[in-house]
Amino acid sequence: MKALFIGQTYIDVTFITDHMPTGDEKHVASDYAVSFGGNAVTAAFCCAKLGIVPDLIATVANDWLGRMFMDMSAKYAIEIHPRKVASSSLSFIMPKDGKRAIVRCRDDEHIHPFPLLNLGACRALHIDGHQPDAAIHYAKLCREAGILTSLDGGGLRTNTHELLEFIDVAIVAERLCEQMDLTPEKMLDYLKTRGCRVGGVTLGEKGLLWYDESGTVHTLPALPIPREKVIDTNGAGDVFHGAYVYSYLANPGDSWTEHFKFARAASTFKIQRLGNEAGLPTLSDIAAVREEYQA
Repeated sequence: MKALFIGQTYIDVTFITDHMPTGDEKHVASDYAVSFGGNAVTAAFCCAKLGIVPDLIATVANDWLGRMFMDMSAKYAIEIHPRKVASSSLSFIMPKDGKRAIVRCRDDEHIHPFPLLNLGACRALHIDGHQPDAAIHYAKLCREAGILTSLDGGGLRTNTHELLEFIDVAIVAERLCEQMDLTPEKMLDYLKTRGCRVGGVTLGEKGLLWYDESGTVHTLPALPIPREKVIDTNGAGDVFHGAYVYSYLANPGDSWTEHFKFARAASTFKIQRLGNEAGLPTLSDIAAVREEYQA
């Protein structure tokens, strides 16, 4: 095991339309994509696509959507350690004008305890706060073993405050700032008080506000991609997380500035494609984005 990711599995149905029907009305979307979804799940697929295949503790149901997800995982050679739920979770996503509306159908009632794994040669843990019991268990184990722990703080969870005590790299969404009534700057201060070695807030088209191991605050602006090239921003943050975990594993001597620049190029690639799978970059895709924007 090179890395372990833990999250909630979704099947994402993403569609492009200029009109949402109501009542008995019907309308035909102009394009659509079906792929895996979920924060840490998508990040795991991104890391695998880039060349380092992680293990993944993910919710899996014994239904046709669950079997579809297992087929998707097999394509990327990701070792799934399933946590059984009764029904697969679905997300219906409508991107428009650089934003995305989402309807989720979620089953997070776990039928069995989380699997206990031998971490072996694991060098990084990435979690998104779903499966809170598994998240806190493995975050503690990895912290004690000196394994890098990374958190996608997309929203406030039941144990976010406790979990952060065991997180080395916490990159959170602006939504978490809103939920906790904190400015991005105050969020960085909060992450520092929880002991996070590196912390940041993703700000969409405004980029990333973050601090390094010395506590110095930096701004990493988003790349100036023309608005007409932005197709689907959903999953861009997940790709960002998966890419910086890959960069850390592949190039451990690089700075976090470099890891985040690499991840920025990955997420820039993602937003120009519809759906999560189409938006997973290769190393050459990232190199091309960095060359195009001199980044």
